[in-house]
Amino acid sequence: MKYADGEKAYVVAVAGMKAGDRIENGVDAPPTIGNCMPLKNIPLDTTVCCIELRPGTGATMCRSAGTSAKLKARDAGWAQLELPSGEVRRVPALCRATIGRVGNADHMKVVIGKAGRMRWMGWRPHVRGTAMNPIDHPHGGGEGRTKGGRHPVSPQGKSAKGGATRQRRKPSNSAIVRRRKSRRYGQLKLHK
Repeated sequence: MKYADGEKAYVVAVAGMKAGDRIENGVDAPPTIGNCMPLKNIPLDTTVCCIELRPGTGATMCRSAGTSAKLKARDAGWAQLELPSGEVRRVPALCRATIGRVGNADHMKVVIGKAGRMRWMGWRPHVRGTAMNPIDHPHGGGEGRTKGGRHPVSPQGKSAKGGATRQRRKPSNSAIVRRRKSRRYGQLKLHK
């Protein structure tokens, strides 16, 4: 992006933006795709991305390819956002957000094709725990190829079976209005 004074900067591209488009940032910017403005100035039911959690700290939520949130309500200096997970969360209405959905939604469909291409990206080989020695991993060792005889764990011994990763008393827990639906309990089995 090139500012009017000649300075250049990178911004997260919103779906539908093209080279040469004009985007604005501020309180008096019109609510059109690509413009960044405080949540208190954005119309309700608008799709937004690149959302701040605290005013002036910069975008924190909904920045990955193809993601967006929906501005659902405003009351007493807070704005309620529905996130892609289904969670409804309070954010100060002074926080800024960009109108639209993050571009490059087909990012996840890219086929890497070979290990070398991941090496170009800086990724190193991933070695299985069962292929290691007992000193290196809880699954290592044994006579011949073994299952390990225990539930899958990380190299540090923590369970790898989808245990909770969120801290219990995280300060931002109080900002959650409605929790996301858990995958484990959210699916209903229909019987005929």
